[in-house]
Amino acid sequence: MEPEPDAQPEGGNAGLRPLTDELRQLAVEARALAETEAAYQKSRAAFAGSIIPRVIALAVLAVVLGFFALMALTLGAVLALTPALGAWGATGAVVGTLLLVAVACVAAAVARWKWMAGVLGIGVETRP
Repeated sequence: MEPEPDAQPEGGNAGLRPLTDELRQLAVEARALAETEAAYQKSRAAFAGSIIPRVIALAVLAVVLGFFALMALTLGAVLALTPALGAWGATGAVVGTLLLVAVACVAAAVARWKWMAGVLGIGVETRP
């Protein structure tokens, strides 16, 4: 007569076989999960890779059109101020205004940089 499958083998190895079977099954499932996740991430990357060139092209076009709009605004301001200030006066007023705005932008950028560096501790010496 053959022993029952659930019968414990003689000796101290009672319960080890089911545990090793469970661990093998866990490893198989983990490998399958990892392969599935890798395939999913690969398909996501392929999708993003196909869309990104269009997004970049549209962003570059938007920047170029915005630049031309600002140039048109600048020229329009010079032309509008010319009767009141003369050609050189209008040019000087527009250039001066643009320089003041540029200086304000640089000052704001430097302030933000210093704030960020302070928060992150960049460039701050730590003494023991």
